[in-house]
Amino acid sequence: MPVWDDLVGQEKVSEQLAAAARDADALVTAVAARAPQPEASKMTHAWLFTGPPGSGRSTAARAFAAALQCVSPDRALGGIPGCGFCDGCHTSLVGTHADVQIVRTDLLSIGVKETRDLVRRAQLSPAGGRWQVIVLEDADRLTEGAGNVLLKAVEEPAPRTVWLLCAPSIEDVLPTIRSRCRLLTLRTPPVEAVADILIRRDGIEPEVAAAAARATQGHIGRARRLATDPSARQRRAAVLKLPLRIDDVGGCLKAAQELIDTAAEDAKQLAEEVDVKETEDLKAALGAAQGGRMPRGTAGVMKELEDRQKRRRTRTQRDSLDLALIDLTGFYRDVLALQLGSRLAIANAEAGDTLERLARGGSPESTLRRIDAIAACREALDRNVAPLLAVEAMTMALRAG
Repeated sequence: MPVWDDLVGQEKVSEQLAAAARDADALVTAVAARAPQPEASKMTHAWLFTGPPGSGRSTAARAFAAALQCVSPDRALGGIPGCGFCDGCHTSLVGTHADVQIVRTDLLSIGVKETRDLVRRAQLSPAGGRWQVIVLEDADRLTEGAGNVLLKAVEEPAPRTVWLLCAPSIEDVLPTIRSRCRLLTLRTPPVEAVADILIRRDGIEPEVAAAAARATQGHIGRARRLATDPSARQRRAAVLKLPLRIDDVGGCLKAAQELIDTAAEDAKQLAEEVDVKETEDLKAALGAAQGGRMPRGTAGVMKELEDRQKRRRTRTQRDSLDLALIDLTGFYRDVLALQLGSRLAIANAEAGDTLERLARGGSPESTLRRIDAIAACREALDRNVAPLLAVEAMTMALRAG
């Protein structure tokens, strides 16, 4: 199965990447044979993948990385690189290829130190593969200093190094960096395509897959989690009940606190297993005896790990809260669609009675104000406003309409 099959609803992007991979393969083959290099090529040293959350930016970057490392013998017979079965493709996709560095962060930002390490790696020749590939899944989280460090590497790339940067939009990347990258814009996949891949790849029942894809409006990762995790479905159901619980000031404050607590619990659940394993692995690496004391001089290293885990929990909690606010936005979008008599498909069909009730009890103008209140809350959280204060202000605005 070709690596491009993982790109759901991105036919145009798949064609562009396949053509570039074919030219990249011809270039490496020509260099190995000391033959003249092709004059015209769709391959370049830096790419920027943009698109809304859930569009598959990192999936596209990984698929391209796999195609660049493809060693299938079918290439010599005219086959397109990216077979999905050879050692180069498989190890690239699972993240174990020696010449494919996949960088993602579970913190709030990527700093200068981490970026300098990447730049040093980018100067190396491929150890065994055809290209040295750096996949930066969270290019939008680079600090300004880190972006300036990366700029130098993108301006003066090593001969067989490829940078694959992923960000929600081009505005999230420094202008000096994006001007040196080839831009690929992904779109939100159709709901039907997301449901189909959940059925084919994950073995989800068609009804559950369709409901998850519809509820997340084409966000592949969230749809998969919603379809496979009962607790995620329970949390989402609780969020959708919030509009019915803000009839008075006390209800608004209580709903806000519960939303924050739910996000914190979700973050704790996601981080707990990782934190325990990281801590135990580090203790073992530092030479701690089983159940014994840590060796001298290791307290600083353990403190650094604890700080990193704390920052990761903060980001995970923010992400969980943001997902809840996205679900709430989708809920009011459905209310607005009913008020306007739109033919748009209802994302939250399971809450049909509640949607009808709110649609009858308000006006399109009040619904739009509520959607704006949720957007204002998300912006406040981005500016590091205390989460509880931001959410309380939002619930009060939802009550006022």
